[in-house]
Amino acid sequence: MKTAVLILDNIRSVENTGSIFRTADCLGVSKIYLIGTTPAPLDRFGRKRPDFAKVALGAEESIEWEYAAEILPVIKELKSQNFKILALEQHENSKDLKDFKSPEMFALILGNEVEGVNTEALEKCDGILEIEMKGEKESLNVSVATGIAVFELLK
Repeated sequence: MKTAVLILDNIRSVENTGSIFRTADCLGVSKIYLIGTTPAPLDRFGRKRPDFAKVALGAEESIEWEYAAEILPVIKELKSQNFKILALEQHENSKDLKDFKSPEMFALILGNEVEGVNTEALEKCDGILEIEMKGEKESLNVSVATGIAVFELLK
């Protein structure tokens, strides 16, 4: 059985983050790392966030999560545990998700809704993956893209 963790790199929207928690729980993701400005299930006083809970529907309580201010130490720690680091990003070096054979242990980085995955993190990745866009739009909502990618990688 494959082991997957997610790294949410400065996601802006609490709705997107809550939705990713719910999808991750349904697909069997082991842990979610919340980086930088990514909204957490708890506010700065340690209280549950109703706006988060409304979207996550309890997944914020069933899936392990951790906050980190910076992404590079998280990548370093996961690499030391033999995780392959992948990013979902449109990039000149990206590989088509549907043609990629996923490793047994991987961490998938999902980037900010506007800026994407930061450049320093991309440089530390073992692979950069892209979902083929067939319509006129160039990208998907980050929570939708996460669901597609994690489902495909865990097959």
